[in-house]
Amino acid sequence: MTRWPAPALLALFLPLTAAAPAVPAPQAAPAVAEARPPVVVPTVIARFPHDREAFTEGLIWHGGALYESVGLEGRSDVRRVELATGKAVKRAVIPPAQFGEGLAAWKDQLVSLTWHDGIAHRWAATTLRPLGTARYSGEGWGLTSDRTALIRSDGSATLTFHDPVTLAVRRTLKVTYMGQPVDQLNELEWVEGAILANVWHQPMVVRIDPASGRVTQVIDLRAIVAEVGARDPEAVANGIAWDAAKRRLFVTGKRWPTLFEIRLPR
Repeated sequence: MTRWPAPALLALFLPLTAAAPAVPAPQAAPAVAEARPPVVVPTVIARFPHDREAFTEGLIWHGGALYESVGLEGRSDVRRVELATGKAVKRAVIPPAQFGEGLAAWKDQLVSLTWHDGIAHRWAATTLRPLGTARYSGEGWGLTSDRTALIRSDGSATLTFHDPVTLAVRRTLKVTYMGQPVDQLNELEWVEGAILANVWHQPMVVRIDPASGRVTQVIDLRAIVAEVGARDPEAVANGIAWDAAKRRLFVTGKRWPTLFEIRLPR
């Protein structure tokens, strides 16, 4: 199947982008034509401070608190963040040779990935006390949980479902948009039976059907990205957290000064 280059991906998902390059024709049409998934524009409900130095790789709401995993070698950590101030109130440091990545909750633990090392760290959620490590194969990008498995992205179009205790692979899922693979899936969040995913360097979040892998909705973050106005090309949208109890959805980005609470149209 054709793999779309990043600029063409943006034009494919968000066809109203000004001056977007033409989308190349796929080499082979899908066997069954799929309807184009809807593009929705979120409403910003609230804005909260966010650490401008945080290279955000994972974001979750767990047990009534916001947690974040921060990347870069020598600067990676997992932290509990005070929503109102954006300040880290508790922090666990990842070994300096490792690049911290995605973060998910499993029961009373947090699990964080590393980019190239194939090491997952386990932390006590309330104290961030280290509980040990486990191994997996491939790169670690985003991580979430559907309450039965840990779901990992690795920068490709494939999501891997792991046993939450052993990290053994249970299954993989190819993510597609109108029959074409969606590469560079990054931060993940499980929201009401679907997987939300950032796409690296793209101002969007895609909603993924966990059974078929099809993208069923595109959330357009261009207005939020424009408001942030980041000049650093790596200060991209990355970070999705869902507060199920209060039905609040949060998004942020790497080195963004703001965390946004958003609402999606119904």
